Amino acid sequence: MKNHKPLIWSILLVTLLSTSGCGSMSSRGKSTALGAGIGAVGGAILTGGSAVGTVGGAAVGGVVGNQINKK
Repeated sequence: MKNHKPLIWSILLVTLLSTSGCGSMSSRGKSTALGAGIGAVGGAILTGGSAVGTVGGAAVGGVVGNQINKK
């Protein structure tokens, strides 16, 4: 079994760094970015680090995060 910890940590780090500049974003935009980051990590974990799983997870997470604050 492969060790996927470096991939997971790098995705988490990129997510944290990319959302650190979100002070001027709307609440919905922040939720979308956070959902995409969480989805990417979840997709990477569930698919064993597959790029397709990571991107798919980010897409699904972004949509879910976007719809959470929809009014």
